[in-house]
Amino acid sequence: MTRTATSFAVPPATLRLGDLEVTRLGFGAMRLPGKDVWGEPDDPARARAVVRRAVELGMNLIDTAWYYGPHVAHRLIAEALFPYPEHLVIATKLGGKRLPDKSWAAALRPEELRAGCEEDLQLLRRERLDVVHLRYVPADVPFAESLDAMIELKREGKIRHLALSNVSTAQLEEALARVPIVAVQNLYNLAGGLPGVPQEPHFKGESPDAVLDLCAARGIAFLPYFPLVMGQLGDSPALAAAAERHGATPAQLALAWLLARSPVMVPIPGTGSLEHLEENWAARTIALSPDEVTAIAASMR
Repeated sequence: MTRTATSFAVPPATLRLGDLEVTRLGFGAMRLPGKDVWGEPDDPARARAVVRRAVELGMNLIDTAWYYGPHVAHRLIAEALFPYPEHLVIATKLGGKRLPDKSWAAALRPEELRAGCEEDLQLLRRERLDVVHLRYVPADVPFAESLDAMIELKREGKIRHLALSNVSTAQLEEALARVPIVAVQNLYNLAGGLPGVPQEPHFKGESPDAVLDLCAARGIAFLPYFPLVMGQLGDSPALAAAAERHGATPAQLALAWLLARSPVMVPIPGTGSLEHLEENWAARTIALSPDEVTAIAASMR
C-alpha cells in the first residue's frame, strides 16, 4: 500500500474488501475507451498513461468492465500495468453487455455471466478475479438465479470476492444471507441521482441513502457510480461557495463531500485526462465540516 494514502483529510484512508485493502479513492475505467464508451480512444498512449499515473498517485483500486469498449478498457489496463503491482485490486462487473447500436443491455443469464467472467480473465490476464460485481438491471432473469451463478463461479475459484451493483436493500440482504458481499456499487452523488433519469422500479421508491446506510452498518464498502453527476453538477450556490472557500473546483468538492458522507464510501471517478486525474486525487485532502456537508447536499436536492 502506497504511503500517500495516509494524506486523506477524512479518515479512514483505506478500507478492506474481504482480505484486500484499498485506498478510499479509486479509478473508474469507463472513460478510457472512445466516445460513448465505444471503440478505441483518440489517443491510446494517453489512456495508458492515465492508468499508470493513477497507480503512481496511490489509487490501488481500478473499477472496470469487459463491456467498456467493449473489451477496450480491459485491454488498455493490461497493456499499461501487466505484470500488475502486488497490491493492485481490479474490480469488474458482470450482468451487462453492449449491442451493435452502442446501447446497453442486460446479460444476467448464468451462461452470460460465465462467458463474461471468462472474458475478464482472458483480457485482464488473470487466473482469478479480485472482486466481481453482479450488476442487476430489471430483466427476465430472477436476481437469485444470477446470484447463484456468481456463487458457483466463486466456488470454482474464478472469483475471489463477490460484490453487487445497482441493488436495493432487499437484494443486498438476500445476497448476504447466502454469501459474503465485500462491496456495493450503486448510483450515488450529492445531487441524489441523475437529472431526468427516473429511479429503476426494483428500488420501489427507496432512498439511495438506504443502501449506503445498510453497507455502513454491515461494514461493506460502498462505491458510488457517477459520483460527479456525469458533469451535471449544476449551479449550486452552496457548492460554489464551498469550492471558493477551499480553493477547489466544484468537482473536487463533490468528491470531498462523498468522502465526508460515510466512512465506507469509496468514490471511483473516471477520466481519460491526466489533468482531471490529478484534480480528482487532490480532492481527498479537502476537509469539509459537518455543516458544509449538510448545506451542500440540501442545495443540490
